[in-house]
Amino acid sequence: MTDWLTQGAAALGRGIAAGRIDPRDLAEAFLAAIEAHPEAGRIYARTTPERARAEAAAAAARAKAGTRRGPLDGVPVSWKDLFDTAGTATEAGTPLMRGRVPERDAALLRRATAAGLVCLGKTHMTEIAFSGLGLNPMTATPPNALIDGAVPGGSSSGAAASVAFGLAPVAVGSDTGGSIRVPSVWNGLVGIKPTHGLLPLEGAVPLCDRFDTAGPLARSLADGAGFLASVGGPNPDLRGASLKGARLLVMETVVMEDVEPQVASAFDKALAALEAAGAVIHRAGFAPLERAYEMAGPLYTAEAWAWWRGRIEADPEAMYPPILSRVSAGRDVSAADWIAGWAELGVMRRDWAAMAAGYDAVICPGAALLPPQAAAVENDAELFRTANLKTLRNTRLANMMGLPSIALPAGGRACGILLNGAAGQDGQLMRLAAAAEPVLTETLP
Repeated sequence: MTDWLTQGAAALGRGIAAGRIDPRDLAEAFLAAIEAHPEAGRIYARTTPERARAEAAAAAARAKAGTRRGPLDGVPVSWKDLFDTAGTATEAGTPLMRGRVPERDAALLRRATAAGLVCLGKTHMTEIAFSGLGLNPMTATPPNALIDGAVPGGSSSGAAASVAFGLAPVAVGSDTGGSIRVPSVWNGLVGIKPTHGLLPLEGAVPLCDRFDTAGPLARSLADGAGFLASVGGPNPDLRGASLKGARLLVMETVVMEDVEPQVASAFDKALAALEAAGAVIHRAGFAPLERAYEMAGPLYTAEAWAWWRGRIEADPEAMYPPILSRVSAGRDVSAADWIAGWAELGVMRRDWAAMAAGYDAVICPGAALLPPQAAAVENDAELFRTANLKTLRNTRLANMMGLPSIALPAGGRACGILLNGAAGQDGQLMRLAAAAEPVLTETLP
C-alpha cells in the first residue's frame, strides 16, 4: 500500500478499475500518511476524513457493481483552501476569513465529487492568493520538496507540497498570475493553467475574477489531463503525440531578461532536447508585452481591492504587511483607468494571437529565478517585493494574454519550462506537452 503514495492519479484509477485497489483502502492510506507526516500541518490546513471515507465507500460500491463514473472514480484529491467545502472551513490563507464555514461546495468540487473523486482536505496557500513565493507567516508556509528551507512557490503552495510529498496523487489549485505553475516548477511537478473560464469558479474565493483560473497540479501530464477531463474540461487523445515539426517560439521580450544563470542553463538544455526530438525553435519579440506588464499592477490590484476591501478595512492588522501593501495599491486605481486598461489589453491580446498564430506554443523558463530561502524573504520586505515580482513575471504572460499554459519540469533542480498555447486550444496544448514531457524528463538531474 505504501507504493500507492508515489503512484499518479491515472495509475491509481487503473488499479481501481482492475480490482487491485479498493478505494476505501486507498483513502485510508493517504489519510494515514497525512496524519504521520511531520510537515503535514504546514501542508494541509485541515483534512476531511469523514467525507473522504464516505466518498471512498461509495466509489468502492460502484467499482464492485461495474458502474464507475470515470477513470478517476475513487482517486483522492486535495483542494486549495479557497474552494468552498460545505461544512468545512474555507479561509483563503488569511485570518480575515478565520472560522468561515460555507454551506455549499464550490462548483468545481461538485463536479469532481460527481466524477467520483475523493476529497482529502484543504491545503495551505499564500494569503488571499496574492503572492507567487508561497510564504505565509499568518497561517503556514509549506515546505519546498526539492530545496531545504526554500519557499515552495505560491499561491497554491500547499497544493504542490501535498503531491510532491506523497500526501495526494493530484491537487487542485488556482492561477491568477502563476499560482499553479510556479509551485509546480519549484517542486518538480506538472501544472496546468487552462484558458480563463474553462472551469467554473463559483464558490471559489476570488482574487481577480477576470484573471482567476482553476487547474491541477500533478506528477504527470496524464494525471493533470485526466483530472481536467473528469471535471468537464477537454479530453484529448494523448497517444502518439509527437514533437516532430512542432513550431516553438522562444519569446524574447520581458521573460528572457535577467534570468538567473542556473535557470538559463536549464532552459538551454531543455531547448536542445526539444530540438533534438524534432521541434523547430524560433525566436522573436513582441514589443506590446512591455506595456502589458506595466498595466498588470493596476489591473490586478484594483480588482483585488474591490473584492477584499471590506474585510481588510475592518481589520488591516490581521494581514501580513507585504500582502496588505500589495492589495491596498488597488485603492488608488480609478474606474476609468481600469476600464481603459482592459480595453487596451484586449487589443494587445488580438495582436498577440495574430503574432503567435504560426506557432504551436510560445516557450519560456517557468520562473526566472530559483526559489529563495523562506527566512530571507520573510525578514526583508524589499526582497519579498522584488523576488515576488520576478517570480511571477514569466507565468504572468499567459494570464495577461489570456492563454492556456502548462508547466513541465525541465533542465535542472527546481527548474522548468512553460508551454503557452492559443486561447481555447487547451487540448492541442496538452498533446504538445504530452510529447515534450518524456523528452524533458531526460534533462532532469
